Parts: sequence; C-alpha cells; structure tokens
Amino acid sequence: MDKLCAETLPTYDDATTAAALRPRLHRRQKRKTLRVFGAALLAYLAYSTFRIANNTEPPISNLSIAKLEQDHAVCASLRQQPVGSSAHRDHNKRWLKSTKPVLIRNATIWTGEPVAGTSEEDARAGKGWGWIAADVFTDKGLVISVQRNIEYGDLPRNTEVFDAKGRQLTAGIVDMHSHAGLESFGNLQSDDNELSSDITPYVRSLDGIDPLQPEFEYIKSGGVTTSLFLPGSGNNIGGEAFVLKFAVGPKNGRTEISQQDLFADPDRTWRYLKMACGENPKRVYGKVGERGPFSRLGEAWEFRHALEKAQNYVQEQDDWCDKADAVGAGKMESYLRQDLQWETLGAVLRGQVRVNTHCYTIPDLEALVRHTNEFKFRVYAFHHAHQTYLVPEILKRTWGGTPAAALFADNMYYKVEAYTASERAGAILYAHNITPTYVSDNPVLNSQHVVFEAAKAYGYGLPYHAALAGVTSAPAELLGLGHRVGKIKPGFDADVVVWDSDPLSAGATPVQVWIDGAKQFPDPVELKKPFTPPTEPDKNLLEQPTTATVQGAVVFTGLSRVHKRLMSSAATHIEDGDVAIVSDGKLACVGTCIAELAELDASYPAVQKIYLKDGHLTQGLVAFGSSLGLAEIDAEGDTHDGPYVEDGIAFAVDGLSFGGKQLTRAFEHGVITAFTAPGEGGIDSKGVSVAFNTGAKNALEEGAIMYPELALHYPLTLAAKGGKTPSISSAIGALRSQLLNAISGDQDEKTNNTEKAWLKRVVAGKSALVLSAHSADTIASVIRLKSQVESVSSQKIRIVIIGGAEAHLVADELAASNIAVVLAPMLPHAQSWDQRRGLTGPPLTNVSTNILLDAGVNLGIGVEETWETRDLGLLAGIVFANSEGRLSFDDALDLVGTNLFEIVGLEESKSDLKDWVIWEGSPLEIGGRVKAIGGVGATTVWQ
Repeated sequence: MDKLCAETLPTYDDATTAAALRPRLHRRQKRKTLRVFGAALLAYLAYSTFRIANNTEPPISNLSIAKLEQDHAVCASLRQQPVGSSAHRDHNKRWLKSTKPVLIRNATIWTGEPVAGTSEEDARAGKGWGWIAADVFTDKGLVISVQRNIEYGDLPRNTEVFDAKGRQLTAGIVDMHSHAGLESFGNLQSDDNELSSDITPYVRSLDGIDPLQPEFEYIKSGGVTTSLFLPGSGNNIGGEAFVLKFAVGPKNGRTEISQQDLFADPDRTWRYLKMACGENPKRVYGKVGERGPFSRLGEAWEFRHALEKAQNYVQEQDDWCDKADAVGAGKMESYLRQDLQWETLGAVLRGQVRVNTHCYTIPDLEALVRHTNEFKFRVYAFHHAHQTYLVPEILKRTWGGTPAAALFADNMYYKVEAYTASERAGAILYAHNITPTYVSDNPVLNSQHVVFEAAKAYGYGLPYHAALAGVTSAPAELLGLGHRVGKIKPGFDADVVVWDSDPLSAGATPVQVWIDGAKQFPDPVELKKPFTPPTEPDKNLLEQPTTATVQGAVVFTGLSRVHKRLMSSAATHIEDGDVAIVSDGKLACVGTCIAELAELDASYPAVQKIYLKDGHLTQGLVAFGSSLGLAEIDAEGDTHDGPYVEDGIAFAVDGLSFGGKQLTRAFEHGVITAFTAPGEGGIDSKGVSVAFNTGAKNALEEGAIMYPELALHYPLTLAAKGGKTPSISSAIGALRSQLLNAISGDQDEKTNNTEKAWLKRVVAGKSALVLSAHSADTIASVIRLKSQVESVSSQKIRIVIIGGAEAHLVADELAASNIAVVLAPMLPHAQSWDQRRGLTGPPLTNVSTNILLDAGVNLGIGVEETWETRDLGLLAGIVFANSEGRLSFDDALDLVGTNLFEIVGLEESKSDLKDWVIWEGSPLEIGGRVKAIGGVGATTVWQ
C-alpha cells in the first residue's frame, strides 16, 4: 500500500512539470472518474438552468454598476409629478440681497381674486371682485403685506417708499404666447422655428433667446413681467418653451446677463411644449411625393406616429424601472434607455409638461382632442383658437381637462383659418366656463400692449374681472405658477405695476414696474394725466346688439357730446334735453329742435325714439392707408386685388370689392370712409388711391365712390428696395427725376390714366403725393426733394408721409416744409430696421404724437393692417389720453377724420361731409359702441 501510494503520488517537482498535469491512472479508475465528473457537470448545468430561469442571479456582465445605479435614480424623476407648492416662502429664489424692501403707499389695488368667502358661481358672475385702497410692502422678492396704512416705522430702515397717489396697482402682466428675443431687433434674424424636420420636440426656445434684444425693455414698459417664450408654429411639434421674466442685468436689479437668470421659476417645476396644427406646418413642409405633412390628414399621422414612438419609449423605460425595483439596479442586463429625441415627448405622456397648441379650426381642434384621448396627455391651452367659441363642447372632451383659449381680441381675417373669428369669442367661451386669455404672439402684436387686447375683449362683452384675469391670474394658473405670479397677495412674487389709469382703459401706461421687488425704470417718463378712478364695469356690454334698417325719422335722446361740426346752431356744446333727429339717413337737427319735434309729433305720432346712455354724435371715421376694400384675406391672393405694379400706374377704384367681412366690421365700428391705394396690404402702395363708402353694396351705388382718384402713392420704406430701385437712394433719385421731368415735360396731357400725367398733377399742386417712409433719414431726403422740386417749379407741392415711425426726429423740419404725417402704426415697435428709433412711449420715452403736435405738424392716424381699422377710434383715444391737454375731444377725433381729408387737399369738403355716427359711450374709450349710422335713404341702427 505504501508502495502504491509512493508510485501514484507525484513529487513536488513532478507537480511543476507538464507531465504532472496528466495523472497516471488505471483505465478503470479513469472511467470511474469520468462518470463522477459527468454527473457533476449535468447537475451543475441543471442548477444553472434553474437559476437563470428564476432570475435569482445575474449572468456575467460588463455593465457599470455605478451607471446602472445612476439610471435607477433617474426612475424617480420619471415618476415624479410636478407640484406647485403653495407653502410659505421666506424669500423668492430670484431675490437678490441688493434689492431693497419697497413700500408702495396710497394705491388702488386689484388683488386678482374675489374676497374670501365668495362662491365659485358668484365669482364667475363677477361678484366679490373689486379694487381696494391699500398699501403694499415687498421684501426679499415677495409681497409681504397688503393692507391699509402700513407704518413705515415698523419696516426695515432701508425701505424705499413709492407714492402711488391713488393710482391703480396690479400684478405684472403675464403673456403666455411670445417669441420675444427669438427674432432680432429690426427683424434682421430669426430663431423661432427649427425647420429641419416637422417633429422637433427636442429643440428648446431657450437656446435662441437673446437677453440683449431691446424689445425686452419696451415690452416690460407695458407692464409685462412674465412670458411663455414659445418656438414658432412652423412644425407640428416645435419644441420646448420656457417661462421667463423680463429683468435683465444690473440695470434691472440682476447680477448677470444670461438666459438662465431669466427663469421665472428657478426650480423648473414645470416644462412646456409647443405644438401647432393647420396651415402653418402644411405650408412649410408639404411637398408632393417628397415629404409631409401635405394635408391635415398627414398632420394627424405625424402627431400620432410621434406620440406612438414616445409611448413605446415610455413603456420601455417603465419596464426597465419596474424590473430594477424588483431585482436591484446592479443586476440589470442593460442600461436605462435615454433618448433626447423622445425624452420631451415622453415627459408629455408622463404629465410633466404643459402642452400649448397653435390651433384655429374645428378639424384641427377636434383632431388634437382625439390625440389627447388616444395617448392620454393634457393640452392646457389652444392658441389663436379662432373657432373655439363655436365648439365649446368639443373642447370639453379633451383628456385631462378643458383647455383654455389664448386669443387676440380682434386681430382676425388675416388667413382662411382666422376668417371665421369673432370679436365676442372670449365672452362666448367664458359663458361656457372656458377660460379666455389674451396674448401677443410677439412680434405679430407688440407684447408691450397686450393689456390692450384684454381691454378690447372687455369692450366686446367679456366681463371686466375675466378680462383683467386674462392677462394676469388666468395665464399664471395655466403655466402652473398661479401660486406665485398674477396676483397681489402675501407670499406671491413681488411683480408689481402701478398704472397712470385703469389698465383696461385706452392709453393706460405703467408709471413704474417692479420685478421680484426690483424697480425696473430708474428715471421713468410720466405723462401728465388727470387722476381717474377705476372703470365701473358696464354689464350692458355683455349683450349682443342686433342690426336693423330704419326708414323715416328717428329721434335720439341722451346725448352727452356732439362734434362741433355737426351742431345745428351756433351752440358749441350739447345741453341736457337736446336731441338728434335723423330722417331717411340724413341728420335733420341737433340741439333743442323744438319745432322739428313738434312737427314730428304731429305728422308721425309713433316716430321711433332711441334713448342713449352717454350718447355721442360724431362724423364717420376715416381709414387711411390700409388695404380696406382691396384685400379681404391677407394671406390669400385670390381674395384681393394683388400687388402694386412697378411700371405704369394702377387705380385702386378698379380693384374695389364690396361686401366682405373687413368692410362690414369697419363700418360697424364707425369707419364710414376709406382712403385705399393699390397694394397687397400695409402702408406700401404705388398708384392712385380712392375714397369710398365702406357701407356701400357695390361701386355703382349712389354715394359709394366719393373720390375715384384721390392721391398718388409711392413706397419709400425698405420695401422700395428691389427691381429697378435696389436701394432707397435709387428710389428717391428715380422719384426726383420723374418729378423734375414732369415740370419740364409736355403740359398738354390729355388723360389722367398715365403715371406721367399724375406726376404732372403733383408738381402742379393738383394732387397730393403720399410716400410711405419710416426712417428719419429717408424723410429728411423727402424734405430736400420737396424743396428741390419747388425751387424749379415755383409751385408748392403737397407731400404726405405715411408710416413715420421716426418722424419725431425731424418734426420741426416737417412742419417748416408743410409735410403732413399719417402715423401707421401709431404705436411703433421696430418691426423693421428703418423703425428702430421710433418712440415706444412711457415709462421709457415720450410719445411721438406730442412731439409732432408741438412742432405744428399736420397729423393723422392710420393703420398698417386691414383688421386694425376697427380700432381707429381707440387709437385716437390713446393719443387723446396721452396728449396732456394738447388735444380736445373733437381734435382727437379729427386725427381719424377731417384731418385726413385736409391732408390730401380736400379742405373744401369739411363743411360738406354728411356722414354721421351715433355712439353709446365715447368712441375714444373702451366700451364705446356704434348705435346708429346714416346712409342713403335709411338709417342703420344697432339695438
């Protein structure tokens, strides 16, 4: 046995050699060993199979345990639902220690909510809302106290005091649809649309926002403190949006100039996504046989396909997280899928993103509602949303809750999608318990004046409290920040605006603005305005008047004011008990009219009498420079006459089209006369303008065409650059040559139907020359041109500048040269480079109208876009409110009336104007409504 052992056991040396690895066993022993080894191997394989099947241990893996654990930590954020905490805050996270406490004394405050204890039903009806007299104390970026007679001695020693002098105070305006900072000053560049693909949820508006854009300052000067900065509407899914504030850099109380410093909510509680449907994505992407969407059918597929991809992405992530929860992150066989392309849309399906959708029409709205129910995501607001008022029941079927409607008040008819719009949309939606908010879509409308949209909405029947909420507390709620902005109450961000008048009145302007408690205007410009109490809401505005045509006589009582040119006697003002009598559409008597009333009582005992509340009798308003009558739907060439011709001459009278919505709405707003020149829209025209009656049925109707050939028009804005005039200098040079040639040329022109003949009329002083120009330098060249032509002809020529954004810079020279100015737009905001020095108004600058009036410039007010003609009375009202006493009521109306006749050389017509309008309320103020308009043989009455 010892020998056997000695023979079979290797020595130490043997164990270190290759031979030692082949033990010398007998054949029988080898077979036995193999059987044991095989049984063990089978047992191991069976055990391993069982173990893998039951997932009790991971296979061998090269995955990083640290990375797997990091991925597992992400699962918590994927499941997290944003919650806007209303818990007490001892400071605003945006607050900087350098910002001092502020006491605003003697304010009339709109807190943004009804008094405590008001039921929801009563609150919607307007009960419990109102203005209160109190002081506001802010500190650490928060509103600390709102109460009467806050004692200064109880406050920190470094507290600054601002005396509101009884004026109105609100929370900062919230505009939930803006592209500010994404399109540069003067429209030189644009970063609002990423057009490489239709579905781009992965791009972010923040990456294109430039905090140094000058528009930040003038937008804020309109009381706007917070905006949702959205990508554009060129894509069905356009990308992430961001809620930002307008305080930038040290001058606004901030420590740095950066995008990050603009975040309204530094915690980024909510995320936001822009979607869009309808014509915009179709127009951008549709190309037959190559790419889509080409139709709304294709758009629906693009949405559903993207949402399906996101749904699968979310499911894959959820499955991974559930498994990691069960077995532990370290035992996972793969990393968590994280894909930037689908991350944002996945967050939408998880309820972490507030979706805002550009949608106009019923098909678009209903398709989106179906998508929300199919994929279970919420839309918080439909934007533009012009047809929402027609289908409130469809909106209420949206998954997750009824969306709001983010609207314009009366910017409509500019494309087919907007052609079914209604000025009363907000009022109708509110009556169906759907929230209307009012937005700018800056630069479509200037965000600086977004509160004007809410004011007009009130005038169109939206209750006062809902209109003011529509630019303060309502958008704040929709952005998930209703616990922080949009109201004046303790614990809210100290975003505060003190106004020089009721914010829903024409011409209302901030006196000072605070953002997070920091004063934004160190040396604000303030116009001298008399103190006015808040507006008393007029419930009569809720009613929709109906139209009737009245033959014979009508007597109007309750007159408060009559334009001096319509007084029947030497009286300069109306007295109590005075009346206006109209007969067959003509104004028969204004004043006591004793004899006329007696005759009517004898002849027509049942004569119709209409009792007015604050009645105003004026001449009809005049639309100067728009395409009213030539263009119905701006974006649809088939609905308007088309562009002006570069060579030759066109006559606007030949292209007039009557009976459209644009003319109807202008007429209903008291615009009886239009001066329209050939062109596609805007102030740039070339050819001969026409003066016509907006209420006529066709051009052959009696009184339809007042002046078939009114004035000669040429463009000298940046639009003049092109074709034979590639520069402004070449355009001015060409015009100078034409005018000088007209002086020396053949004077026996037999017809007025040529450009040469009309230039001769201009140099002979028989026709006005209307030139579109914004730049002060271009206007200066026009002044020189006028002098040069007059020095050769020895004949004064009549030149009118339409546009005039920078006219204030050469006001004295314009007056000395007797060149009239029609401001269009009256409220400039640097939409083009040649408007960059326009005055945006208080609290940043003076207003250009005051400077031009002081210089003695003959002034009129026009509009750039056709839809704006219905606002002419209110635009004149803004000039009146800001005039500091320079203008009387009648003078202000003349800016959109008689002045325009004089400007084009029709002075003799002043006493011959027969048109008239009776208003209930002032045409210069929000809520003023047309009650009756004269006509040929009949009176149109709204009751």
